[in-house]
Amino acid sequence: MIEETCFVIGALEEFYEAERVARCARRNKIRHIDQLIDELEVLNLADELEIPLELKARVATFLGGERHPVVDRCVDEIAISEWMEALYDIQDTLMVPLEEEVG
Repeated sequence: MIEETCFVIGALEEFYEAERVARCARRNKIRHIDQLIDELEVLNLADELEIPLELKARVATFLGGERHPVVDRCVDEIAISEWMEALYDIQDTLMVPLEEEVG
């Protein structure tokens, strides 16, 4: 009986630790997306047409890792608003619905 209880407790600890790690990773990815969107928004509000190469590379690398279809196009032809929309697409997939919305 005690061995069973210890096994169940161990399994639950592993489950909750994996959940915590997954939530933390998701939260960090959302923060990263927010940072990229903020940088693009500054350019967009300033009516800039050119994206700095370093920022363009970071956004393209991130979206490529997420396999977003926008990176299948020539990156020099993608407008700031399209980069932002692609980042919002990925961010939307990471948002966890509230329990009231699920039921």
